[in-house]
Amino acid sequence: MNRSNFLASSTFRLALLYVILFTVSVLLIFSFIYWSSVRYMATQSDSAIQTEIQTLAERYENRGVPGLRRLILDRITRQQPTGSSLYLLSDPLGRPIVGNISRWPQVTAEDGWLNFNLDTSDRDDPELHPARARRFQLSGGFQLLVGQDIHELKLAQRRIITALSWGVILTLFLGLAGGFFISRTMLTRLEIINETSQRIIAGDMKQRIPVSPRQDEFDRLSGNLNRMLDQIQELMDGIRQVSDNIAHDLKTPLFRLRQKLEAMNVEAGSSAGHTQVLQDALAEADRLLNLFNALLRIARLESESSKTAMTMLSLSELADDVAELYEPLAEEKQQSLSVETPQPISLFADRDMLFQALANLLDNAVKYTPKGGSIRLSLSSQEHSVIIRVCDNGPGVAVDQREKVFHRFYRTDTSRSTPGNGLGLSLVKAVVRLHDGRVSLLDNDPGLCVELNLPNTPER
Repeated sequence: MNRSNFLASSTFRLALLYVILFTVSVLLIFSFIYWSSVRYMATQSDSAIQTEIQTLAERYENRGVPGLRRLILDRITRQQPTGSSLYLLSDPLGRPIVGNISRWPQVTAEDGWLNFNLDTSDRDDPELHPARARRFQLSGGFQLLVGQDIHELKLAQRRIITALSWGVILTLFLGLAGGFFISRTMLTRLEIINETSQRIIAGDMKQRIPVSPRQDEFDRLSGNLNRMLDQIQELMDGIRQVSDNIAHDLKTPLFRLRQKLEAMNVEAGSSAGHTQVLQDALAEADRLLNLFNALLRIARLESESSKTAMTMLSLSELADDVAELYEPLAEEKQQSLSVETPQPISLFADRDMLFQALANLLDNAVKYTPKGGSIRLSLSSQEHSVIIRVCDNGPGVAVDQREKVFHRFYRTDTSRSTPGNGLGLSLVKAVVRLHDGRVSLLDNDPGLCVELNLPNTPER
């Protein structure tokens, strides 16, 4: 991917948006930290000044000007030459008595507080230092000024600003680098999906998206897409199989129909022969109609257009009705047909479709179960589902063919000599899928059990 495409990609824009939002959040946090720190230091400084004023005022009240003078001198002497504490005591006429500043600051007080620039020419540092002090009126007209050189405080504030600025810059840089890396990684994986999709569009249906062992969101997406492609491939194979089978299965009955119609024309003089040939032709026509009707029913089921017909029904009664329909056929082959319903079971389903599915299963069971065999239709209920089983002791279905028998027109080798079109189990699977259920083939030892697992929840 070239640079312009990368910058215009959604992943890069999302990463950039994330970086911007993250940077703004960091700025807000750092601003709060700076404001809190500066406010705390200023409050501590003002509190220290207030405490010192109270101490000096108490000394003045107890020992007068001499005692106050000695205390101030002691405080000035004990602090370093570059100490931050500021003192000035003046008489009622404003003349300095004692202190480490020579004159009163020529600034206007704000709520008793003075902010001024302190002349430090007498120190090693000749710069003007910012200072903050409070003026206090003593009894007798004496005035007291107590303050602090806040030069170090301002330096600390500037250091905090510098540190926070570098923190913001570093955060922005790391955010951009991380966003760029994440974007490149996501785009690389998306590009793999796009390239695979393009090859599939070009006609290579065997292509699949690589899946890494990490099993992250992209891997789960790739796995789902691969499963979807597998299903599409299976459907396309089924369509091709159906086309071939239709061409084969319809060619023969149509050819027979033509032959029989020709024979009817030749034997027109014989009334009995004419009638038999006509009946055979009609039978072949009926077979074709049944074939197309079955295909249409399956197509309608797969489109899920019949879900609106679902109602709560008695599955036990439905099973009895289907069994009653096939009892005469079973009796003709001396087969035993039983229905096992331990308790009345209700199911939210399409009655007609479910009846057709069970009828197809019983029809297959009667058709493939040998003479004197047994067929069992059983119902059972679980917590949120209903299990329907149709079991027989016929030839069964080989394990490697149990998925194939649900394909349209597919017939096992053992069933090719038996009349049928290979659509019975396809319709059953379509009905079960319409009901959001599962169908599976199980061993009956000997024979086969077809199990339908249908959810029993009207809300689905």
